[in-house]
Amino acid sequence: MISRRSVLRYSVAAAAAAPAFSTIVRAAEPTPINVGFLNGYSGPFAINGQESDAAIQAYMKRHGDVVAGRKIVLLKRDTTGPNPDVVHRVVQELISRDKVEIILGLDYTPNAMATGVVTNQTKTPVLVVNAATTKILDTAQYLVRFGFTTSQVGVPYGRWAVKQGYKKMFLIYTDYGPGLEAGASFGKSFTDSGGTIVGEVKPPLRSPDYSAYVQRAKDSNPQAIFIFAPAGEHPQAFLKAYQDSGLKEAGVKILATGDLTDENQFDALGEGTLGMITVFHYNESHNSALNQMFVKDFYEFAPPHTRPDFGGCCTYDVFEALYRVLQAQDGKIDPDKTIALLKGIKFESPRGPIEIDQNRDIVQNVYIREVRKVDGKLQNVEIDVIPHVDDHGEEVKAS
Repeated sequence: MISRRSVLRYSVAAAAAAPAFSTIVRAAEPTPINVGFLNGYSGPFAINGQESDAAIQAYMKRHGDVVAGRKIVLLKRDTTGPNPDVVHRVVQELISRDKVEIILGLDYTPNAMATGVVTNQTKTPVLVVNAATTKILDTAQYLVRFGFTTSQVGVPYGRWAVKQGYKKMFLIYTDYGPGLEAGASFGKSFTDSGGTIVGEVKPPLRSPDYSAYVQRAKDSNPQAIFIFAPAGEHPQAFLKAYQDSGLKEAGVKILATGDLTDENQFDALGEGTLGMITVFHYNESHNSALNQMFVKDFYEFAPPHTRPDFGGCCTYDVFEALYRVLQAQDGKIDPDKTIALLKGIKFESPRGPIEIDQNRDIVQNVYIREVRKVDGKLQNVEIDVIPHVDDHGEEVKAS
């Protein structure tokens, strides 16, 4: 029979042991790491954030939210669109108040440039999803681009167009950093390859009406129109003007960057996009096992009518890069070592093989696509590929 004194001794011993056990459990829990994520989450830019969120969930479904003993605590912030003043303030708050160790995301060149102003001083690494002006890395020492540059797609596209027999081109490109770069890079490549530019116009970034610009193109009697216009309201406005002008019936072809036939625009744009030729670094229909897995997982988490496009793919990739640098540093983020690790990093992406060069810029395949209907769904279907292209649009040897 157990005595009352024995029971008391046992209870005291158990009570004394309890804090030690509790301490062991707490010590085994992963240490959090605060990661900032910037994208559009409101108004007409909300689709960008929704798409990124689905891509993040798709990645974490396969890889979890703990890496090298650190639990990823994601602090999402709304850029509100191309708004550098908002982004400058938000980045300052993320670093000084929220103690983020690394920042991912971004959506527009002005926002990336505003981020670089802050992170140069704080030495905070930034993995850029989408900001397409080549020069943003020149003065932003801790930014690394995982998206694309407009020169990267524009230069090879100009050469490709001439090879396909397009010799007279009218250029339309939006009047801001990526648009100006697209017009310059495509135009120079096109003319250097033997083509002739019969005219060009620069619509404003906000609230464009394309009817006057398309009329000028029509008056120039081009063989084709090259257009760079950011995803959003621009493609709808341009296509309406194009259809109203009669240029399609006249056989004037559209050659565009992939922003114009973004997968999330197809419902609004409709079958008027069929046959359009575009150039870009990702499309939902890319034929690889990894992309098929990514697309399947993306749709599991995406809101209705949201499709995976370049923003979702590049978001997926920056998380792959984040996990790799955390693993390599045993869960730490040393700013300079992180940048050094990212230089030369390469892996298979849903878009194909990608690599970051010594200038912190992306090297990747560039795809020529045609809009077709596949299984009742509008898709950008690859018809050609220019492999391993650097940020200036030049093909480089795989390292």
